[in-house]
Amino acid sequence: MELSQLKYFQAVANIRQFTKAAQSIHVSQSALSRSMAKLEDELGTELIHRGGQGITLTSAGEHFLFHVDRILRELEAAERELSVDAEGDAGTVTLSFLHSFGGYILPMLLSEFHRSYPQIQIKLNQNNSAYLAKQVAEGKTDLCLCSNMVMSDNIAWTYLWSEELFVVVPQDHPLAGRESVELAEIESEPLITMKPSYSLRMVVDQSFELASSHPEIVFEGDDVNTLASLVAARLGVSLLPQIPSTEHLGIVYIPVSFPACRRAVGIAWNATRQLNPAAIRFQQFVIKHFSGHKPEGLKDTFLR
Repeated sequence: MELSQLKYFQAVANIRQFTKAAQSIHVSQSALSRSMAKLEDELGTELIHRGGQGITLTSAGEHFLFHVDRILRELEAAERELSVDAEGDAGTVTLSFLHSFGGYILPMLLSEFHRSYPQIQIKLNQNNSAYLAKQVAEGKTDLCLCSNMVMSDNIAWTYLWSEELFVVVPQDHPLAGRESVELAEIESEPLITMKPSYSLRMVVDQSFELASSHPEIVFEGDDVNTLASLVAARLGVSLLPQIPSTEHLGIVYIPVSFPACRRAVGIAWNATRQLNPAAIRFQQFVIKHFSGHKPEGLKDTFLR
């Protein structure tokens, strides 16, 4: 039995007319008829009733069609996977990400990916949560590292890690020596935070709401490193993920005992569009990277 016989039989079974079936698969009608007769002979059973009103399938033909459809679907899936293996080692991926990932997560991730796939080019786009969600929904970016707070109907999102947020104070602040604090304890402090369009700000607002606390916001920014620098300058306190690049600033990250302050982070893509092989390669790399082992250079607090 040959693969071409299965494809020919599927065409005949679906179209139910030899002439049109032959045209659809670009063979002559006589060649198609001979192939079907040979297939029936090899199987030792009649698959097709040939009559003046067209073609009908026998009971055996209906059963055989079920298996043929499944076999050909599996073959197509295998061919797509092989295409990714063959083509996914080169190409271009458009990757969008939140501002807060640019200083610690993304450089580590891209460096490791580039070591394995040096021929894949990554085009980067950094923006706020609302804009990134719009880009993904409109198909203007392949993949996006973002919070799950920006989803819509046509956006698929897979969880990667949970990011803990800390109260950030100058190292000489009265709370700096504490093992943990409740958010209500900093209600009287001037708050430095992200602009409202960022998912990090959404988590901050929700956390303070849970704490029934409403501190005065004295600055809203676009970059977590800027916020950390302003805390170091004693302009206020903040609620941020722990950022390795800020360790030299003279600030202290204090765990929050109440409420739990965490942000779920994942990778998103447009579910209505087919990713190119390079994008599939990067998507698979990122998901595997965060499932089952702690990424090199990433502190425990980023994964808990």
